[in-house]
Amino acid sequence: MATDPRSDLAAIPAEPDAPPRHVAIIMDGNGRWAAERGLPRVAGHHAGVESVRAVVEAAPPVGVQQLTLYSFSSENWSRPAREVEQLMLLICDSLTRELDELHQQGVRVRHLGRRDRLPPSLREEFERAEALTAQNQRLTLNLAVDYGGRAEIVAAARAAAKAVAAGELQPSEISEERFARFLWLPDLPDPELLIRTGGEYRISNFLLWRVAYTELWVTPVLWPDFRGPHFADAIADYQRRQRKFGRVAV
Repeated sequence: MATDPRSDLAAIPAEPDAPPRHVAIIMDGNGRWAAERGLPRVAGHHAGVESVRAVVEAAPPVGVQQLTLYSFSSENWSRPAREVEQLMLLICDSLTRELDELHQQGVRVRHLGRRDRLPPSLREEFERAEALTAQNQRLTLNLAVDYGGRAEIVAAARAAAKAVAAGELQPSEISEERFARFLWLPDLPDPELLIRTGGEYRISNFLLWRVAYTELWVTPVLWPDFRGPHFADAIADYQRRQRKFGRVAV
């Protein structure tokens, strides 16, 4: 039986002082940043693009191999239609504008989430980005757009049930490892560190399956103000922690 490509990374505790290989970020605070300045909410979203550039640049030098950014949740569709439209345009335009530079930096771009509800222009841009950067290895940038943790688990359960109905899988064979193969981007390792900006202490339906033993780091800094030194602080805090995975500390 082939091994789950996620399992090796997820099961082996990091060495003391080792950097996290996979960092996920809940980019919160754009709206508050704009409100504090008397600006429309979309101005905060535009300002946050610079923070994305900052963390993409800061991640590889400290040993981070995967960076997953919560860009648009499945719940965000309930926001005012105009804001949703502006967000979709911003994500598409930013990806178009930054793609060549990301490629030159050796960044692999991947989409995480549902793709069928995205505007055609954004779907096409993700397809172009994934094809162009597929062989890059310096950093993998996973953009979670129309992503929801519960939706991902439900989709995986449906896929597993379909495999059982087709006789390809026995119910008794469904382990955590086998089930994880049905998740979106099944080769995506569990994040060792989850950063949330904006000071809120919530997971917000992000990577629910994968964050079971993820270390959390919350900062009051709003996302448009988040830069490389903040990212370095999060990494340093992670490196001071002892990850026990339910075991007794030695």
